[in-house]
Amino acid sequence: MRSHAGSWEREKSTRNIFMLKEITLNAEQELIQKAIWVAQRQQTTLEAAFRQWLNRYIYQNQPVDNYTQLMNELSHVQVGHTFTRDELNER
Repeated sequence: MRSHAGSWEREKSTRNIFMLKEITLNAEQELIQKAIWVAQRQQTTLEAAFRQWLNRYIYQNQPVDNYTQLMNELSHVQVGHTFTRDELNER
């Protein structure tokens, strides 16, 4: 019985389970129709295009967030002195 449970845990950890939430958006009818045409030309759906946009919208600041996190993690680092302009520009 225990090996069965372990097998289920491995299987569960390799799957992505997505729970979708239905939302309603309002936009001008002409814009919606044009968006549907664009999606069809791209061989996708308006719903799929919206999901792609939502991911880009969410993660657009990720590089900034990663940089901020790195700077916070390295805040303990001390170089020992203040660099001159020439030292900062040295390559």
